[in-house]
Amino acid sequence: MNEAAEAAVFRRLVAHLRHRTDVQNVDLMGVGGFCRNCLGDWLAEAAGISKEQGRELVYGMPYAEYKAAHQTAATQEQLDRMAASVARNERLDAALADSFPASDPPSASEP
Repeated sequence: MNEAAEAAVFRRLVAHLRHRTDVQNVDLMGVGGFCRNCLGDWLAEAAGISKEQGRELVYGMPYAEYKAAHQTAATQEQLDRMAASVARNERLDAALADSFPASDPPSASEP
């Protein structure tokens, strides 16, 4: 696959996540082991910009603004599912250690 196609897919994913504000980051973390913050952080690392800038590019607005408008409090069940899911990322994190982490542990970044 070429970089233009990869970039188009990334832009489509970001557009989809911007539209689906009903899907909470904690739910994305619980199922897939990554969330919007992860995408923003990966983008920041790849582009050499700050995490705040990377997240703003993913959210389409400052993270704090998005969080205030769309993020709800996580239930204990969501947090437990997220912790179990992120734990499964350890092998992926090790495999990608030379590039960037697969996901931040829950203590490093709010979902």
